[in-house]
Amino acid sequence: MLSKFKRSKHQQHLAQLPKLPQTAANIRTLYAPSDFRTTLLESIANAKTRIYLVTLYLEHDDAGRDILNALYQAKQQRPELEICVLVDWHRAQRGRIGAAATNTNADWYCAMAAQHPQVLVPIYGVPVNTREALGVLHLKGFVIDDTVIYSGASINDVYLHQHDKYRYDRYQLVTNEVLANTLTGYITQHLLTAGAVQRLDRNDRPKNLEIKNETRLFRFALRRANYQFHGKASNNELAVTPLVGLGKQSLLNKTIHHLMACADQKLTLCTPYFNLPTPLVRNIIHLLRQGKQVEIIVGDKTANDFYIPEDQPFKIIGALPYLYEINLRRFLNRLQRYVDTGQLIVRLWKDEDNSYHLKGMWVDDTWQLITGNNLNPRAWRLDLENAILIHDPKQEIREQRHKELEMIRTHTIVVNSYLELQSIQQYPVKVHKLIRRLRRIRIDRLISRIL
Repeated sequence: MLSKFKRSKHQQHLAQLPKLPQTAANIRTLYAPSDFRTTLLESIANAKTRIYLVTLYLEHDDAGRDILNALYQAKQQRPELEICVLVDWHRAQRGRIGAAATNTNADWYCAMAAQHPQVLVPIYGVPVNTREALGVLHLKGFVIDDTVIYSGASINDVYLHQHDKYRYDRYQLVTNEVLANTLTGYITQHLLTAGAVQRLDRNDRPKNLEIKNETRLFRFALRRANYQFHGKASNNELAVTPLVGLGKQSLLNKTIHHLMACADQKLTLCTPYFNLPTPLVRNIIHLLRQGKQVEIIVGDKTANDFYIPEDQPFKIIGALPYLYEINLRRFLNRLQRYVDTGQLIVRLWKDEDNSYHLKGMWVDDTWQLITGNNLNPRAWRLDLENAILIHDPKQEIREQRHKELEMIRTHTIVVNSYLELQSIQQYPVKVHKLIRRLRRIRIDRLISRIL
């Protein structure tokens, strides 16, 4: 059980965070990916001064083409408009997992630039590490004029519900000039000035080996870089705090830890991949032992974006959803007594063949963390992550918060026992054999750290 001293330490961390004043009228929550797509396109079309898009990837498909075409059209109509797109360097120069690296997203960016020689829409590749498996650009937040459109979604057909299938995420619009300036300031100061960050819309871009040393120096610098702003809000008003970090000791990770430990009554947590870092599991156990309620909303294995239906050819990457379910089953088995008393509520999300990508936390109807952080070891150690922490002590956006959670829970079922989840013996034969093989050579532990 946490002592009063430790608890006050967690509360003190949150109280001392710099906070930006925020009006409730300037926070808007969207509840569907199709609304996110429509809003993003409308915001680009109506932009007056700047558009900064930061995402893991901008895909060469119908949704991606719509967004990039909208950017070029906005720049043609308003040449003074400042436009900057940043994506992960490695992800942009390969195909999808299991596909050949031909006609990549970067090739498409070059083709678009060639088609519009008089229109500058620069697309930068950010190499967070020398290899994609060891760290990616996982920053989120589109800044359009003074509004931050924040979501864990990248840009492609499924994230934007362009066709039949969708990938469910969270979508918040926060209009706040200082917040927008803070996010763009970080980009211009720490990303665009780095020698490792290169244009992807140019055919003369360097090879990975040519920027290897620059990438290492860049990663070292990112570990020390934080958002710079002057927080004027008190702890008694609606406020937002942008957070960014890389590595286990980042301010973002520390804040997530303190946020969880501060729950007075209830913590609600969303993650698409159930693979929590050890410190977060300890936090949950501490809360349960104190009599607090913990709700975890995670995707069913079939709602995982790596899931491969049994009627399709199996690939090794298709074992991941099963590994996550194994983690969840063990977790529930260990804490079954809290499930039985209703203290621990675990919900599985599933809506036909759509997928689930939600992340974030809600604490005591007072704190709300919107983030692209998967709350897993990879996010904790390897990827460049960020978040916006909302403090709402007077319950000014309570209605939006409750509606969002209500919508998230719509396609969920409560797991009442670990026995309701399949065991390894019940998995498809190829999955069963692969997991057994991975366990024999103990590589499953390595996989859990990097995926």
